[in-house]
Amino acid sequence: MPTLEDEIRAAGGALQLLRSGRSGAYAFPVKPEFTNWRDEQESWRTTAALMDLSLHMPDLVVSGPDTFALLAHVGANSFRNFGPMKAKQLVAVSPDGYMIGDAILFCLGEDLVRIVGRPPALNWVQFHAETGGWDVEVRKDERSVVNPTRTRELYRLQLQGPTAGEIFEKVNGGPMPEIPFFHMGRFRIGAYETTALNHRMSGFPGLEFFGPYEQLEGVRDTLLEAGAEFGITQIGGRAYASVATESGWVANTLPAIYTHPELQPYREWAAARSFEGSLALGGSFVSDTVEDYYVTPWDIGYTHIAKFDHDFIGREGLEARQGEPHRRKAWIEWDRDDVARIYASMYNQGDERFKYLDTPMATYTATQFDRVEKDGVHVGNMNLSVYSANTRSFISLGSLDDAAAVGDDVVLTWGDADGGASSPFIERHVQTPVRARVIDRPFTETTQGSGHR
Repeated sequence: MPTLEDEIRAAGGALQLLRSGRSGAYAFPVKPEFTNWRDEQESWRTTAALMDLSLHMPDLVVSGPDTFALLAHVGANSFRNFGPMKAKQLVAVSPDGYMIGDAILFCLGEDLVRIVGRPPALNWVQFHAETGGWDVEVRKDERSVVNPTRTRELYRLQLQGPTAGEIFEKVNGGPMPEIPFFHMGRFRIGAYETTALNHRMSGFPGLEFFGPYEQLEGVRDTLLEAGAEFGITQIGGRAYASVATESGWVANTLPAIYTHPELQPYREWAAARSFEGSLALGGSFVSDTVEDYYVTPWDIGYTHIAKFDHDFIGREGLEARQGEPHRRKAWIEWDRDDVARIYASMYNQGDERFKYLDTPMATYTATQFDRVEKDGVHVGNMNLSVYSANTRSFISLGSLDDAAAVGDDVVLTWGDADGGASSPFIERHVQTPVRARVIDRPFTETTQGSGHR
């Protein structure tokens, strides 16, 4: 069976493979809109937003005596005090300290962990579980895009917003149990028992909760009926795609697995059309070195998670980088006149049109890097761009140098490097500069989101 390493060699290198236009932007496998995406976006700030996470993320179940030892081996984060009914954000890095991926660990019992999130981190754990001699068993519950049955072992829902607590108390039939941050607890949704994780997705109070998949419809109907008086709103795929940018999770990083010599066994283990083999790289930032598209934990706000209290893959690489200059996670807000100019170009004759700005999610390829300059100097890249009905503006999330501080004026180059020539998923266009301003996180009065997937 062809492997990822075979695909890279056949393409003439990792960059050639990634730029070959294998995939377009991801569409979440839920109804695009239940009402309209503008009201749906606003609901997680004003009432309560019900999000269905059941289909778009794979789950990797790891069990056995070496479960925690394996996770500590691949995770840059500490595993002290980790145990049943607790959760943790797994951060996996390459030997030279670049991000491979992140996911959420749900510890459901002694030596039983369910890993949920974007595929790279799960694939990395599975590879080491299968090849490293660990006394563990692994089982993957695949996401719907590679699971034609579209059924899962568990449903997974999220209810966020100012009135979420009142809805939870109503369906539970009384006060909710105290669930500390990133811990789990159980409560009732009418006739159904569910298990909840306390974390933030949109930056507002709420819970993620899960149970047997066959109970999904009953649980959802119970919540919708009970939540009607509190303004509960179902969130469709279009609005859901914008949550990461508002809450601060850089969701489309490029896993750093394509070039390091020590990772050749991983590339030979991964299938040719694995997640990593199907990614498409796009945007206005151009480099001849794939490492320039990798990010470190510093770049995306994970330095508080990495702990040097244990040995793990990439520890030496991270320690060597501690003294280097680092970018930081940052947001920019686009100039409204330049946004209007981009839309107006749709009416231009000939080739003088700019890359279309889809709404609310304007990111148009699987892994996107849009170049940002300050006074003509490259200061970083943006990865996710959305229109937010909550800020009433286009905003982008990515990584910037310290030279681009909050309040500074910058310029983002909008449009693909080759004007869409290499991808059938992108219309032909010309690049255009977009004036922008570096902003603090969009909602400074709220608790920072964590672990959105």
